Order: sequence, then C-alpha cells, then structure tokens
Amino acid sequence: VQLQASGGGLVQAGGSLRLSCAASGRTSNSYVMGWFRQAPGKEREFVAAISRSGVVTHYADSVKGRFTISKDNAKSTLDLQMNSLKPEDTAVYYCAARVSLGVYRGTDDYNYWGQGTLVTVSS
Repeated sequence: VQLQASGGGLVQAGGSLRLSCAASGRTSNSYVMGWFRQAPGKEREFVAAISRSGVVTHYADSVKGRFTISKDNAKSTLDLQMNSLKPEDTAVYYCAARVSLGVYRGTDDYNYWGQGTLVTVSS
C-alpha cells in the first residue's frame, strides 16, 4: 500500500487542522492505521491509531480529548482532526499502516509509512 498524507500547515495556538491520508493499493479496511509525529530533534512518537473496522481507537495522552482519528474504508482515507492546537504539537505528521491485527503504538509495529506533512503551531 502507498500512503499520501496532506493537510498540514501553519496555524495559531488554539486553532484547528485536519490531516488526511490517502491509501492506494489495498483498501484501508485491510490495515490498522495510525498517525505519528516527529518534532525537530526528537524521536517519532505515537499520536493515534484506529482498528481495521474503525471501531477501536487509541490516543496518546498528550492529544486525548483534542484530536480525533477516523477512517473511511470506502474511500480508503484516514483523517486526523486536530483541535485546540498547542505549540508543542508542532511536528511532521506521518500516517502509517499495519498489516497484522491489533492496535499498537510502536513505530516498529507499522509496515508502511507516508511521506509526512508539516504542522506548525504558532504561539
């Protein structure tokens, strides 16, 4: 599967952005999918993940209550709605897909990665 992330940009603190990830090849209901982010000088970290069916979601504590992950299996798209953004949310955001069952949080648990989209939150 190939993943293409989009939707990043510059936003003021408190604002919102919606990231999208388009999956080509096999349809998205074949994969657990997730969002990760990497800030300058830091390791890539888990943000959110969603099960194949879209029923089960997991979030990092730092984004819980502010971010919402969703997927449209008919369109093979994955979204991340980000509200109440903070400067510490600034990072390159990556979508990823996992072939095996189970909603996991580790970067090593995912098999395919998109190219990343930059989110910058100004204070």
